[in-house]
Amino acid sequence: MATVERERKFLVKDDSWRSQARRSVEILQGYFPMAGGGSFRVRIIGEQANLNLKGKAQGMSRREFEYPIPVEDARELLALFCQNRMVAKTRYFVPAAEPGCQWEIDAYHGPLEGHFTAELEVPREDFPFVRPPWLGEEKTLDGRFANAALAQAGRWPEG
Repeated sequence: MATVERERKFLVKDDSWRSQARRSVEILQGYFPMAGGGSFRVRIIGEQANLNLKGKAQGMSRREFEYPIPVEDARELLALFCQNRMVAKTRYFVPAAEPGCQWEIDAYHGPLEGHFTAELEVPREDFPFVRPPWLGEEKTLDGRFANAALAQAGRWPEG
């Protein structure tokens, strides 16, 4: 069954969020080639894995399908099909001021080392939220900062 994902994405301008992080998890995700503006990925999060299909974004919303798979299968899919289109990162979870919301701060590894993004899933596109002082420039509608684009480019976008 599809869900609708609505998230805001930002750059992170300093490390002051670190003292608020409640937990973290290591993520490795690889992308399969796909036409039409969507993405198809395999992801390992800690000791779990899934396949994920996201439709083309319309504003900050897009349909998403996600299915659990065995971690061994995910490792094989990454090795066979995603070698040059992968993103490795540590995701930190930071409480948001809004009830039921949390910031997900991604610290990238490998060729993207030293870069950070923050995402906030919101219930609707016009959802008001408090901007933490460590939050930088918004990149929600800049497709160059999507993980699929970062994996494909293998480098951080200019600007």
